[in-house]
Amino acid sequence: MATAREVKLRIRSVKSIAQITRALQAVSASKVQRAIATVEASRPYATKAWEVLTHVAMQPGREHMHPLMTRRDEVKNVLVALITSDRGLAGPYNTNVLRFMFKKFDNYPVPVHYVTIGRKGREILHRRGKHIVADFSGIPDRPKFADVSQIGHLLVEEFLSGKADEIYLVYTDFVNMLRQNPTMKKLLPLEVEEDTRVQDFSPAAGHKAVASYIYEPDETEILNQIVPRFTQLQVFHAVLESQASEHAARMVAMKNATDNATELADALQLEYNKARQQSITSEMLDIAGGAEALAQAMAAEARKAAQAAQQSQ
Repeated sequence: MATAREVKLRIRSVKSIAQITRALQAVSASKVQRAIATVEASRPYATKAWEVLTHVAMQPGREHMHPLMTRRDEVKNVLVALITSDRGLAGPYNTNVLRFMFKKFDNYPVPVHYVTIGRKGREILHRRGKHIVADFSGIPDRPKFADVSQIGHLLVEEFLSGKADEIYLVYTDFVNMLRQNPTMKKLLPLEVEEDTRVQDFSPAAGHKAVASYIYEPDETEILNQIVPRFTQLQVFHAVLESQASEHAARMVAMKNATDNATELADALQLEYNKARQQSITSEMLDIAGGAEALAQAMAAEARKAAQAAQQSQ
């Protein structure tokens, strides 16, 4: 059994860890609120851009209106943009999205290359020997569109150059504080279905734009501008969703860690009290035993003195 001193040192260590996890929980709670607000603020622009793109793309001959909307006859290479975090201590956040991605692409029938957004994903893919085309780590906690647009630009270039015939985006979709779902979205070629007018992140899902418009400049020029930008916008929105999911997962993980540390500290305190009580009991027994031995010795000396006095008489 550990001594009282050893238990006391463990209690001090556990309480220090609890203070750290409590601070990380508070920081993540603040960051997740900002991230959710940013996601909500990006939706109106994304919704309107998708409505315009959908209406233009529904015109006759849409299959050949823009290269980013043209399907390849044969898929020879696939590019996956994976979004993870730069830091750990986020519970199962990184593990879930990586497991989801490997399940989808580990046994893919064509070669798969990767663009990593986040240090954790890059490290895992590097250890597994996957081909990483580019890495984007160190994205700010409050990213702007300019911080992410270069990622979308690279993905567009990879598709237009023919290095990738299909591009997928794998990230974590924020549902609520306790639920974050790994998600896969086909980024390129951009597909616009007849019965779909808005993306999943649009609050106006189900609305159909049926009115006719005259576009100025012409539709081709609009598509040349809006399709690449909308691709970048989807990457930006996925980064925002992933960051909100990361902060929520870290907040929950740090709360659980703080609760566990508190319970452990209470259990160690009880163990310390028992060890201290046992130590005090042992000391009291030693004192009592010493007093009894002294009393017996004194009694023996008294008897010897009495016998000596009798013999002298």
